Formats: sequence, C-alpha cells, structure tokens
Amino acid sequence: MTGRSGPATGRWRIDLRAPALGAVAWCAALAALLAPSWILLVALVLGCLRIAQRRRRGLEVLNRVAWLVAACGVAVSALLRAEALHDSAVETLAGQHAAVTARVAVASDPVLRSGRFEQQYVVFRARTESVTGRGVRHRVRAPVLVIADPTWRGLRLGSRVDLAGRLQRSATRDLAGVLSTRGPPVVVSRPGPWLRGADRLRTSVRDAVSQHAAGPRALVPALVDGDDGGMPDDLTDDFRTSGLTHLLAVSGTNLTLVVGCLLLLARWAGVRARGLVVVGALGVVGFVLLARTEPSVVRAAAMGSVGLIGMGHHGRRRGTRALGAAVLLLLLFDPWLSLSPGFALSALATAGILWLAPGWRDRLMRWLPRWVAEAVSVPLAAQIACTPLVAAISGQVSLVAVVANLLAAPAVGPATVLGLAGGVLGLVSEVLGRVVAVPAAWCAQWIIAVAARCADLPVAAVGWPAGPLGIVALTVLCVAIAFVLGALLARRTITLALGVVMVVALLVPLPSPGWPPRGWVMVACDIGQGDGIVLNAGEGRAVVVDAGPDPTPMDRCLDRLGIVEVPVVVLTHFHADHVNGLEGVLDGRRVGAVEVTSLADPLSGVRLVEAVAARSGVPVLRAAYGESRRLGLLDWQVVAPSRPPSQASESPPNDSSVVLLVQSRGIRLLLMGDEEDASQAQLLRDTGGLRADVLKVAHHGSARQDPDLIRGLGASHAVISAGVDNDYGHPAPSLMALLRDARIRVARTDREGDLAVTVRDGTVGVHGRGSRVSP
Repeated sequence: MTGRSGPATGRWRIDLRAPALGAVAWCAALAALLAPSWILLVALVLGCLRIAQRRRRGLEVLNRVAWLVAACGVAVSALLRAEALHDSAVETLAGQHAAVTARVAVASDPVLRSGRFEQQYVVFRARTESVTGRGVRHRVRAPVLVIADPTWRGLRLGSRVDLAGRLQRSATRDLAGVLSTRGPPVVVSRPGPWLRGADRLRTSVRDAVSQHAAGPRALVPALVDGDDGGMPDDLTDDFRTSGLTHLLAVSGTNLTLVVGCLLLLARWAGVRARGLVVVGALGVVGFVLLARTEPSVVRAAAMGSVGLIGMGHHGRRRGTRALGAAVLLLLLFDPWLSLSPGFALSALATAGILWLAPGWRDRLMRWLPRWVAEAVSVPLAAQIACTPLVAAISGQVSLVAVVANLLAAPAVGPATVLGLAGGVLGLVSEVLGRVVAVPAAWCAQWIIAVAARCADLPVAAVGWPAGPLGIVALTVLCVAIAFVLGALLARRTITLALGVVMVVALLVPLPSPGWPPRGWVMVACDIGQGDGIVLNAGEGRAVVVDAGPDPTPMDRCLDRLGIVEVPVVVLTHFHADHVNGLEGVLDGRRVGAVEVTSLADPLSGVRLVEAVAARSGVPVLRAAYGESRRLGLLDWQVVAPSRPPSQASESPPNDSSVVLLVQSRGIRLLLMGDEEDASQAQLLRDTGGLRADVLKVAHHGSARQDPDLIRGLGASHAVISAGVDNDYGHPAPSLMALLRDARIRVARTDREGDLAVTVRDGTVGVHGRGSRVSP
C-alpha cells in the first residue's frame, strides 16, 4: 500500500513497508536466538534468489533489499551477542558451579521477594567487570542475575560493588549466569551524578505522596516512573484482572504524558519548530534516566516517541513509519527483546492505536464529542490488538479492560503529571511538593477504585484455551471485530445497544460455558503458586483443602463452582501459600469449621488463621491422624502426619502437612499437601502402600518426591498446582520424568487454569477450564 490519498475517495491507506521491515527484523532475531544457524543461511539464500528473480522481471526490489539488509543486521547482532555470552568466562564458571569473587555494576533496582518458607531475598541484574574463579582472574563484561540478602535492598542503580558467591547457570538465554551471595554489599563506587539526580527525584515523588493512604502512596510513583515496589499484592491482582496492569509498569503512555506536557509548556513559553524537537529529545532522555536505563524502559521510550509522532501532523502515516523503524532499532540495540512478551504487547498496542483508533474515533465523532470519541477508541484499539497475545500468556480474556481503561483514562494524565510536578517542586520545597501532589493522590484513588470495582465484577475475565488452535481462533475473531466495528460505531443506536449488552453481561453472574464440567469430583483452583483444592460434596457444598496465597482468586474459584456452603476447611499446614486466602473461602459462605495440622509453625500463619476464623465465628480444630469423615458424596481419612517431624527435617511445616485419602463416585484421590520425600517415605511405611486413581502432587511439583510412593499408587492422573513462571522451577523436571515413567497423565494449573477431576460412566478424566486436558 502506498499510504497516499486517492483523489476519488480521499481515503488514506496504510503503508505497510516500514512495519514489514520491523516484522522481518523481529523474525530474524527470533531465528538467530532460537533456530539452528543453517536455517538462517537457507533464508538468506532464498531471499537473495527472490530478489534476483524480481529484478529479472523488472519488478521493484528496493524494499526487498532493505528487508534482507535489516534481517541480516539484526541476525548478526543477535548471533554475536549470543556467542559472546556463551563463550564468556562467566558462563564457563557458572557451568562448573564455581565459587567466585567479582566486581559488578548494578544494572537494575534491587527487588525484595519472598522465597521458600517465607524467607526474603533480593534480586537485581548486574554487569560483571571482573570475575575471579578457579584461581584465575578474568576481566569480562557479562550480564548476571544477583541473588542476595535483604541488606542489599538499598543498593542504588549504577553502584559498583565487590562480592563473593557461587555462580550457577541461568534459565534464560540473556544472562551469563546467576550469582548467589551472602552478607552485606561492599560498595566500591556510588552512581554518577545523573543517576544520583534521578534517584533524588524518584525519592521526592515518593515523599510528595507519603502522607496519603497506602494505595495512592504506591500508585503515584508507579505511574510517574514505574516504581511499583510498594504496590500491595491484592491491588496488583485487581489491576491485572481489570486490564490496567500497564499502568504499573513503565510504558509508552508514561512518556507520552510527561513529554507531551513538557512540549505544551515549551510552546506556551514561545519555543517553536526545531526548538520543540530539542525539548522533546531532552524530555525523552530525562524520562529514561528517571525510569531507569533498562531495556524495558528504552522500549517504552521508543514506543512512546512513536505515539508522540502519531499525535502530530500526518500522524498516522509518520507514526506507522516510526513504528517500523523503532522495532528495527530496538532489536539492533537488544535482540533479546524479540523474546519479551512486554515488547510484543507494546508494539501491538501502538500499532492498534495508530491504525484502528483514528478511524473508530472519526465514526464515533458523528454522534459524540471528540474527547469522548478518543477516550473510547484508543483503549478499545489497544485492547483488540493485544487480546490474542494476552490470552496466550494468561489463558484468559478480560471483559472489563476497555471499560476499566475508559473510566481510568481521565485520571491517569493528571495523576502522572501532577505526581511528577510534586516530585520536582519537592526538591525545592517539601511542603509545596506535597500540596501539588494532593490532586495526583486523589486521581490515583479513583484509578484504584475503578480497578477494584471492575475486578470484583462477576465476569471480569473468562478463561480461554492458550493452545495454538485457541489463539488462532481468537485472532481471527479479533480481526473480524476490527473490520466490522467501525461501521457499528458510526451508528448510535447499535453502539448503545451493544454497550447495554456488555454492561449486563458484566454485572450478571453468568456461569462459564461448561464449567464446572458434569460429574466433577475435585477442582484444583488456579490461585497462583499455592494450593486451593475443592472437593464436591453435592448441592452447592464442598470441602476445601487449603486456600491459596490470596483471598480474591480463591473466592472467585468457589463462585465459579457455585459453592455456597463449606462444612469443613482443611488447612494442611500454615505456610502463606496455603492459608492466606482463607478469608476468600469464608466470605459470604456458611462455613462449619477449620481443621489444621498439629504443628503451629510458622506463627505468622497460625495467627492469621486464628484471626480470620475468629472474625467469622468459625471454630479452629486439629485434624487427628486416622480420623474418618463422611459428607454427602465424600468420604475421607487423615493418613498423615502420624508423628511429629524428625529433627533432620529441612522443613518441619511441610513434613507436618495433613494428607487426605478421599473417596467419591467410586474413585480415590490422594491429597499430599507439601510433604517432602522423607515424610512421603514415612507415609508409605505407615500405610504399607496406598492405591489411588488421582494424585494431587506434593509441594507444587518440587523435586523432593518419593519414587516408591508415586509408582506404587497406580494412579492414572496427577494434578499439579503451581504458579505461572514461579521462582522455584515447579514442577521440577525430575518429577515430570518420574510421572512420565509411571505412565501417569499430568495436568497443571500453570498451563490449563482451574483443573477439574471428573467421573463419567466410571471413567476418570481431567478438564482444564475451557479445554480438555486428558481423557
């Protein structure tokens, strides 16, 4: 397409040459990083032959030559970087699990995380300057991930530190290794003046809203510079469900707002023409320094710059060209971006806004004011463009994302700009900065209210098959919607009718199609890295075994199953990923009792369970070894723990997990809690051997499993409850190999969402929410 207006129609056609250039570069980067080298050679030869063929026919070849040159440039850049990483001394030492001393430069802000047994640690990216291992000192620059004590949390980006630790291989291709260290950091040098200035401004932004409630206090810095370290987990979940997660990370929107405001001020001050270009460029550089010079920030700055170009004269045409150029330059700068879902989402959203939003805006302007038309068309275009990829990543489609973004959009700009202004003025006067930031906090509170209200809607999101067929079908559906939506939006009556239908669909709690499946016995709820098991007792009743790490997803899982009464909640042990969601089970349901293990450890979990149960007036009882219970369709027996954990136990709480043997509809299920291999072996000795049709795998699929117990069960199916991309590598490859050797079919919540075990005509099956996992 030429991108020129035809004299007859006056319609602009999209010039796809620049986007095609970016797409070819993207494919080249993926091939260079993931495919064998001979595939690149074959592609190069075929490309040259195709160009020669077109030239003999007298056809245009300039675009094809440009595509080939771009592909070669990106592929060579990716291969050189990958080879340098692979051949570095750091990767060699990591392969040997060597103990090393190193000097590194901090390349990202340290992030505090909670690990196994609720132990806290800090992770950050760094670049080595020198590494000493196996008696040899190497001067080498290589990217590594550093895992350190919480004392490292205050370390600043750009600092240079000396450390000692152990290198291990990295699970990702863009790192030379993972460096684990203990003890406080030894800082050799502080960040440079520019980074120190950015740190002062980031601190000033936080101080400007420090007097407000926790939500706005955390959200305003996230909007201004991507500083989301203070965001509560439940609030982050609300933003994810409502489709507002992009507000918590540095995105092109942040840059567009900040630099756009800067340009308006410059125009008001009389700056014109090339002066505005200089102001805009300085604004982009300043934004990157403020938000951190990381690849994700550079990507956001590039896409935000494309958005600014798209807002100017002939914006759609120039923006389209800029998008292709931005993708190409970013991939030359960092080929690893081709593997980043964030990069893909950013490019898709920008393309949607450039190509779809203007036409939809113009049609809506036939019966709506321009500002309303733009507020509707921009988030709608971005959401349509990104929906297939979001579904492939998360396994669900948000039904409230457009509405949530529409409601939040008027507050995002003021919150971002005034939050930054408060930070800047706070460098001069702390009082003045806080006064200016007050409206920013109010706007942030509105955004939080929108996220929470939309996330609580009965049908905020629906599950979608994340396999190839499901994503292809969703892509075709989105393309079809994009083609017909413009004509529909031009008609007020149809648009309003569709809006009413959407509102009703959101507010009325409609059941998920085919969920729960007929004959369901047990459901493993997709609640992240934790356990949340529901056993069907019939007539809207259930026994819940563990409640996961968060009340909201547990509550929603029970709502989807239509559970209104829980006579018994069994908490296998007191770790947070099994008890912190208890309030979601008790909320709005009749609950008879909570049964717990005999080991009151950790105390934080014990206190939480006691407090939540006391508020609801629910008694807390101890599950007794050997006790048997019957409830509706269910019979179960407590088969462990038979005794306190041994002194040699590496995790007494895990080894004290309550283990249930459940019978329902003629099948047996073994629910293992988080038992480790030693306590599993003890269970095998105590029982003399167990038989079960379905195994709920212990400890989210960790490597600590007893092979004799698993092989002796005779189970046909295994269910693993684990979080997507969890930090523990669950399920472990060794466990998967063990289950495969035992000919046990495996279903995982991190891949299929909620998992339902069913019995139909005497046949056991496992269904993922929205798709069949195994017969």
